[in-house]
Amino acid sequence: MTPRRRRGEELVSAIHKAVLAEVAEHGYAGTTYDGVAARAGTSKPVLYRRWPTKAAMVLDASLEASPGLTLPPDTGSLSGDLKAFLRTAQSMMERAGRQTLLSLLAELDRSAGESLRDLLFARGADIIEPLLDRARARGELGDSPLPPRVITLALNLVRHEVVIVGALTEETLDIIVDEIAVPLLTSRSLRGTPGSA
Repeated sequence: MTPRRRRGEELVSAIHKAVLAEVAEHGYAGTTYDGVAARAGTSKPVLYRRWPTKAAMVLDASLEASPGLTLPPDTGSLSGDLKAFLRTAQSMMERAGRQTLLSLLAELDRSAGESLRDLLFARGADIIEPLLDRARARGELGDSPLPPRVITLALNLVRHEVVIVGALTEETLDIIVDEIAVPLLTSRSLRGTPGSA
C-alpha cells in the first residue's frame, strides 16, 4: 500500500517542522532544500513553488512556530504598552536565534524580496498602531499622522540590540522607550495640533 500524499496545511506543517529541525541541527547556513525535502518527505520543486528562497522558507517556518505578536493588554500608558509589546518581540527574536536572524538580514541584501522585507519589518507596525490609538484616546498623543519609520523606531532599536549587539537589558529597553520613542512619538503627533507650538 502506498502512503497517502499529504497536501495543504498538513504538508505545510510537516515542511515547517522539517525546516526548524534542519536549522536546529545544521544552523541557517547548513540548511538546504535537499535536507528539508528529505526530512519532510516531499520534493524540492514543492518547496521552491512555495518559497523561492531559503530565507523566505526559514522565516515562514519561524513565524509559524512563534506565538506571534499580539496586542498587549492596556497598561494605562504608552510607555507601558510599548514595553510590553517590545518584550514579546524580544522574546520572539531570541527564540528564532541571533545567528538565524543575522543570516536572514544578510539575505535581504541579495534577494531584495519585498515579501521578505514585509515579513521582517512591516508586521510590527500592525501591532504598534493600535497602541498609538490607545495613547491618543488617553490624551498622550496628538492627532497628527506619524511617519512609518517613527512608528517602528522602537522595534527597530530592539531588533538592533537583540540581533547586532546580542542582548537587550531592561535598562536599555527603558532608554529606548522612555527617552527615545515616547518623546519622538509625542512631539511628532503634536505637530500642527492647535496649542502645541
